[in-house]
Parts: sequence; structure tokens; C-alpha cells
Amino acid sequence: MLIYDALKKDHETLKPLLQQLVESATGSDERRKLIDKVKDELIPHARAEEAVFYNGLREIQNTEIKKLIMAHGYGEHAEAEAILHALNGVEGLSLQGDRLARKLQKELEHHIEEEESEMFEAARQLLTEEEAEMMGEAFLRLKAEIAEQGEMRNMLEFVVNLMPDRLRPHNHII
Repeated sequence: MLIYDALKKDHETLKPLLQQLVESATGSDERRKLIDKVKDELIPHARAEEAVFYNGLREIQNTEIKKLIMAHGYGEHAEAEAILHALNGVEGLSLQGDRLARKLQKELEHHIEEEESEMFEAARQLLTEEEAEMMGEAFLRLKAEIAEQGEMRNMLEFVVNLMPDRLRPHNHII
């Protein structure tokens, strides 16, 4: 499976969960379960996407793609995860949960749209079909591995993914 198809498939799984989250009642069991489902979909997707797709593209000497990845990709992942953690923390305590759920949906849908248009288009110009296929398979394998890890390990992998290539440790799991 091409990396674009694998990522888009995950995006299509996440979108209805976000809509259900926004529509659910603050403090309800349904909302708490949806927060967990979104987290279980988003975190492994983001870490595997960063490690395989973003870091793979980052190695290509193309200034525009590096700007897209660093300014938008990683930053938007971090922002979405921060909103998700805040939502989990305030859920049931105040009406902030509704505001944060809407903000999370808005930010992730913006990220998905930008990624599927600008970043996919740039990547298609830089990657061969064989490279995109290899990235897709690596993404799917890694996503499954990451889903098994704890939250702290996933946060450490986020930090490692942000590091410049020359400083990134070569013995980490990704």
C-alpha cells in the first residue's frame, strides 16, 4: 500500500470519531470512550507518520518539503496532542470540554486537508512509486508496534523525530 493511501485511510477513520466526540455530551461515558479512541488512533498514527513519512522526506534535499514538514507537520501533531491531553484533563469538570473537542476537530481536519493536498503533492514529485510503497508498508508495521508502547515512550519518540538527522540516536526503536 502506498504511504498516501495508508495515511488517508487513517484520516478517514479519525474524522468520524472527531465528529462523534464533538457531538457527545461533556462528562458522559461516551465522551470518555471517544477521547480514548481518538488517542488510540492519533498517537500511533502520528509517531509512525513522523518516523517514516516526515523523516523520510526530510532526508531529501528539498527546502520546500522541509518547511512543510517542520513548520506544519510536527507542529500540528504537537498542537493536536496537547489539545487532546487538555481535553482529557478537563473532561467532566467544565464546559471547556466542548470547546476543546471542537478545537481538536478543527485543528486535525485542517492538518489532514493540508497534508493530503500540499504534502502529498510535494511527496509524489519527490518519491518513486516503489519508495512510496516501501514507506506505506513501513508505516503500517511501525504503527502497530507503536500502538503497543506506553505514552511516555511515544512522547520520547516524538522528541527523537524532531531532532536533526545528525543528532538523532540510531539505536531508538524507529
